Amino acid sequence: MNFLEKLNSAAQRNGSRFCIGLDPDPERMPEKISVLEFNRAIIEATADIVCAYKPNFAFYEALSSQGIDTLKETIKAVPPGIPVIGDAKRGDIGNTARAYAKAIFESLGCDAATVSPYLGFDSVAPFIEYRDKGVFILCRTSNPSAEDFQSLDYNAGASSRRLFQIVADKASQWNTHGNIGLVVGATYPEELKLLREAHPDLPFLIPGVGAQGGDLALAVRYGVNAQGKGIILNSSRQVIYASRHKDFAQAARQVALELRDQINRCLPQPAP
Repeated sequence: MNFLEKLNSAAQRNGSRFCIGLDPDPERMPEKISVLEFNRAIIEATADIVCAYKPNFAFYEALSSQGIDTLKETIKAVPPGIPVIGDAKRGDIGNTARAYAKAIFESLGCDAATVSPYLGFDSVAPFIEYRDKGVFILCRTSNPSAEDFQSLDYNAGASSRRLFQIVADKASQWNTHGNIGLVVGATYPEELKLLREAHPDLPFLIPGVGAQGGDLALAVRYGVNAQGKGIILNSSRQVIYASRHKDFAQAARQVALELRDQINRCLPQPAP
């Protein structure tokens, strides 16, 4: 089963196009609990209402020597029917990119990864070669300073397009194995709409709902494809830090349920 098959199976089974970002920050977690215990509790409380989990590698790398082991064990804690998106945002020259891809897909066992296209095709190709894995290319990210580069105009003759549109076009050209998607932030709904119209078949990983303030209803409306699918809406902090007390896992479940149901109400059909 490849990434998209696994994703769609989980989405159908759990009635969900919602993804939880596993971004543990010990300063925001309940006291006297390890990161691994925290993650396992969140996963156990929410595994029946998500279509994917997305651990952000930075939060594990910040844990020093035990960080990678914690990341590995966190990924192992995810039920086998739910895909894991390694939010690594890797992007480097070819031989380094091959090492990154091997680490994420083989050593850690992630089902998909986020990748930066800034260095061009040879930095992305090693990831794409894993045909059963998903590759989400950073396109229109959710952060406020994304406009510094992503909105720059490129003039070609009589036409003018922005850099994020060119990135999306390249991603479509590179999608020879059908395993590429785009990262498109919910904080820029008009750009999301523009990208969906231009690329009706690419899956979109959509961060930015929740703590970053993205409009969930618009993200769903503009992000879905013609079949009412093709989106993975991610929220991290709003869910996993719903409580700093012993009830943190149950509080996370309640917020996740609310977000999952809000997404479903916005879908153009009853079930994802």
